[in-house]
Parts: sequence; C-alpha cells; structure tokens
Amino acid sequence: MNEPLAERLRPKSLDEFIGQPHIIGVDGILTKIIGNDNLPSMILWGPPGTGKTTLANIISKTTERPFYSLSAINSGVKDLREVIQRSRSSNGLFTTKNPILFIDEIHRFSKSQQDSLLQAVEKGWVTLIGATTENPSFEVIPALISRCHTYTLNSLGEKYLKLLLKRAIKIDGNLIKKNIELKETEALIKISNGDARKLLNLFEFVINSNDDNKIIITNKLVENTSQKTNIIYDKNGEYHYDIISAFIKSIRGSDPNAAIYWLARLIQGGETPKFIARRLIILASEDIGNANPTALVIANNTFQSVINIGFPEARIILSQCVIYLASSEKSNSAYMAINKAQQMVNETGNLKVPLSLRNAPTKLMKDMGYGKDYKYSHDYEKNFISQEFLPEEISGSKLYEPSNNLKENKLREYLKLRWKDKYKY
Repeated sequence: MNEPLAERLRPKSLDEFIGQPHIIGVDGILTKIIGNDNLPSMILWGPPGTGKTTLANIISKTTERPFYSLSAINSGVKDLREVIQRSRSSNGLFTTKNPILFIDEIHRFSKSQQDSLLQAVEKGWVTLIGATTENPSFEVIPALISRCHTYTLNSLGEKYLKLLLKRAIKIDGNLIKKNIELKETEALIKISNGDARKLLNLFEFVINSNDDNKIIITNKLVENTSQKTNIIYDKNGEYHYDIISAFIKSIRGSDPNAAIYWLARLIQGGETPKFIARRLIILASEDIGNANPTALVIANNTFQSVINIGFPEARIILSQCVIYLASSEKSNSAYMAINKAQQMVNETGNLKVPLSLRNAPTKLMKDMGYGKDYKYSHDYEKNFISQEFLPEEISGSKLYEPSNNLKENKLREYLKLRWKDKYKY
C-alpha cells in the first residue's frame, strides 16, 4: 500500500524534526530532558500537523522505552486499563524505564476516562504523553494537568513549511523520480495554514494530478487542483475559543457589524447553530440583563427556532438575534450580583435562616419559633412591608446595584421608594 507523503516523511529523530525550536532546538527544554533521560509525563498542546505524534514516537525511540499508543476517539476505560496492566506486568522485565503511554486527542476522553489515568501516572507505572489540539485548561482535568508538564507546539511558519517541501522533493523516493520545480509556494502555504501534514498531502495531490513531464508548482495550479478555501476555524481546537471570544466581545461592545462578521466565521467554520444560540442566551443575561429583559426572551426563542429550522435558514434567525443583542442597552448587574452573593456565601458559610422565614409545617416547629413574626407582604398596602430577609450576620448587605440605563434607573427608583435607605445607591 502506498503511504501518504506526510507519513513517508515522518521524522525518525530530533535531527530530522522541522520546527518547534523553542522546545526541541539546541537549548530547548525537551531536548535537555530527553538528553538527560529524565522524562516526565507531559501534555503536547498544539494545532493539527505540528508534530505531536511524531515527537512522541521520537521520544520513545531516543529514550529506548516501550511505547503504547491509544486514540481517544476509539478507546475506552477498558483499553486504558489493559495497557496500564500490561505496562505494570512488563515493567522491569526488559528495561528499568517506564513505558510511554501515548494518547492522541486526549481532550476527547471523558472525566472518568482521564481519572483512570491518575494512579498510573502518579505511581510511575507509565509515562503519559497526551496530545491535544484544545487548550488543556479547558479539556483536561486539573488533577491530571498537575501531574504533567505542558508543552506548546506552534503552527509552522512559512520558513519551516518551505523546508518541508524542499526536503520532500529531495529525499522522497516517489518524488525524486519526477521533475518538479517549486516556482510558487504561497497557495500551498496559505491553504495548509501551518499544518505540515495538510501541506505535504496537498503537495502530493497536486503532483499526482499532473501528468506533465515537468511539473511546475504555481499558485494557480495549486488553487485549481485543491478547490478548497482557507477558513481559519477549527471547532475542535483553540480557534474555537478565540473566535467565540471575539464574537461575544463584539456583541458586548455593541458593535453589530463586527458581531455579524464573527457569526459568519463561526457558521462558515462548521459550528452548530445550537452552540451559537446557547451562547446568545447566556450573553442576554450576563451582558444585557435587566437593561432590556426582552433580550433573554428573544435569545431563548432564537435557540428554539434554530433547533427546529437548522442550517442554512437558521443563519438568518441568528443574524437577527445577534444584531438585536449587539444594538441593545447593556448591563451586567445580574452577573455581578450573583458573583457577589456566591463570594459572600463562600466567606460566611452556612448561616442560619432567620426564624421568621423558616417553614413551620408542624406544631413542634411553630412552638420552636419557626415562622414567628413573619409579615405576609400581601396583607399590607401596595403588597409591601419592610422586614429583614437576610441572616443576622449579613443584615443590610447590598448585592444588587442597578446599572445606569433607562429600565434599571426606574428599578432603582422603585427600590428606593420601597426600602428607603436600604436601597439607596
């Protein structure tokens, strides 16, 4: 079977590895660790095609350790346990070094699957190397991160991508037989977007699609052959968080033009309408809140609508909602209020509910004072009577502060009218 070019050119040593000089250069941290053969468990974090799997294989060969490989896409807890048990059984038979357990796309493991790794890593039964395209802070459990070193691999720049192309022409057995001239490389580099595997496989595809005696690589040839667009969005990678962040911040900043642009990036990148609509519901409360309570109603209706409609028409519904939310008055008072309240709870603990507010379904509870002196608001004028509802230790605390907007200014006046100095802002 004819392997893809990217597989045929996979480096077998650090000397052959191209890129990532900050970790495997002459003074790179991994170069020193491998040289000293003092290998910790680690997470390799970086975009696709930056060498995570290759680096794990090189580390195993260089340090002469047994190598076990699993993919989080098609492996479960049972597979993990079998590998760990095999590692424990063979440990010391052929080498005193811990076997390497490589897990590709470790971010796809559930919490329980990641939990099952903890003891093996902590006891040193295996040296874990996990590869992920997603920020480990979001997708790897803290207990596992704390037991591993995290190393970041960067997208390959133009310099390294060109080196890869020249190396391919020079050493690959299949390409050596062909008369290839690299006249232009801009299109190859643009479409590959820093992904070495994508670059090499596209390069091979362009070459194999050309029957000329001399193959001259030009931008036009590459573009006509690939018929692909270069949309920089990976819904399973770090771009996911970056573009969502830009999208939310544009709405929060009341810029509908920018918000619609980032919405288009999400849609064109393959994000689901359900995910986008869910984020809009959160934003409607966190960033608009009581400045415009209708925003939450519209966001929730949008969520229901896009589930029923789906793409492509759902893009219109999302667009309408995004424009409305971006153009609305903003307030984060509800968000700030719950943050303050939770902080107060963390600081003061489980304060007792005042006796007057306690439920008293039995005679014994009533005799103990439960519900005593509680004033039923509807028995009083305008359905209101001033009384304390907070525990005695935090009596008079102010958690909610209305923002300065039309609706909350009216709300502020209402609270001042009812509560006098207690809600004096």
